[in-house]
Amino acid sequence: MSTVLAYTSPAIGHLFPMVPLLQELKDRGHDVHVRTLRRQVPLLKGTGFHAGSVDERILAVEATDYRARNAKAALASSVETFTARARFDAPDLQKAIDEVGPELLLIDINSWGARIQAELSGLPWATFSPYTPPLQSRGTPPFGPGLAPMSGPLGRARDAVARRLVIGAVEKLMLPRINALRSELSAGTLPPVSGADEMFRTAPLLLVATSEPFEYPHPDWGPDVRMIGALGWEPSTETPAWLRDDQTPVVLVTTSSEYQADEALVRAALAGLAAEPFTVVATLPAADAGSAGSGRAPRSDGFGPVPANVRLEHFVPHGQVLDHAAVAVTHGGMGATQKALSKGVPVVVVPFGRDQHEVAARVVAADAGVRLSRKHLTAERLRAAVHEARTKAPGARRVAEGYAAAGGAAAGVDALEELLRLD
Repeated sequence: MSTVLAYTSPAIGHLFPMVPLLQELKDRGHDVHVRTLRRQVPLLKGTGFHAGSVDERILAVEATDYRARNAKAALASSVETFTARARFDAPDLQKAIDEVGPELLLIDINSWGARIQAELSGLPWATFSPYTPPLQSRGTPPFGPGLAPMSGPLGRARDAVARRLVIGAVEKLMLPRINALRSELSAGTLPPVSGADEMFRTAPLLLVATSEPFEYPHPDWGPDVRMIGALGWEPSTETPAWLRDDQTPVVLVTTSSEYQADEALVRAALAGLAAEPFTVVATLPAADAGSAGSGRAPRSDGFGPVPANVRLEHFVPHGQVLDHAAVAVTHGGMGATQKALSKGVPVVVVPFGRDQHEVAARVVAADAGVRLSRKHLTAERLRAAVHEARTKAPGARRVAEGYAAAGGAAAGVDALEELLRLD
């Protein structure tokens, strides 16, 4: 069996979906090493992996995309963040390679410098994406604004204009930075990339943690891009008594683990669902650890009086809550949204930024939930959206079936082992 080194960006929303792949690798006899957030190292060691922290300087580069005024500005902010982190994660990966001596690398899509270093290493390697990557595809709107698919000549014309306005502008900012990094890190031996598609497809294999019918069809992506379905994982803990003994339908409300000022979602849920026949469980992971940077959400005591049917938690495993849930209200994070759908639970998505508008568009296209604009978020509208979402359970179940059919971690590791055989 082989030694595998996995490297993640500093976000638990990227680490946790990767864990099922790492577990499957370990179960098949591979020796698995992980570099990730320092706070998660003890958890991974307790799960049976060799684990160490990424360079702390990576964590000091704060994601500030939530301050952007529009999708284009948010994507541009993300480019600044990932290129700044790349100067640290490239040498950090090389340090880990020197320490571990791996035969296979698995690199987070957001670790831009580490992916360049992996390309230079000469080792078999794959990129892991816990969200839909921003790749072009026929009939698919350009990534970012969350446009609904539109067929025919009008749709093609709209997508072409939007692609120039959004992706074209981001590429203009991104490509000089990426190509300068590629030249600098490789001493000029790596060729420049010509666009975002080429940049995200430098690895021989790209594993994407989603699948149809949640994701749009992409028959032109090619065999190097494998959609393997949603990968849900969370730390194993005992179900709390307050959840185990409560027979009331639950509404789960999620906020981002990487701070993005989305606590307004919790405030709307507290006000809008206080008199409803639900137990409301709202999680605030960025109130404490967050992921990278200094941004923090309010703690539970920062929301004033809490209605009797509401629980505010820093962290509780979403899977346990979803086993009792009628609806999940999410910020549009891919992990939280797909975890709900994988259990057949319909969702209300209130996107705040990042890839969340794209997640919301896919929820609507799959008829698995309701999209509510952040600009129109009120207690009354959220309450109405929750009741509407309850009618979308059949669509959520269809999405869950699609995830299962995609093969999950086993399919992903089959593809990784094929890389080893081809080497």
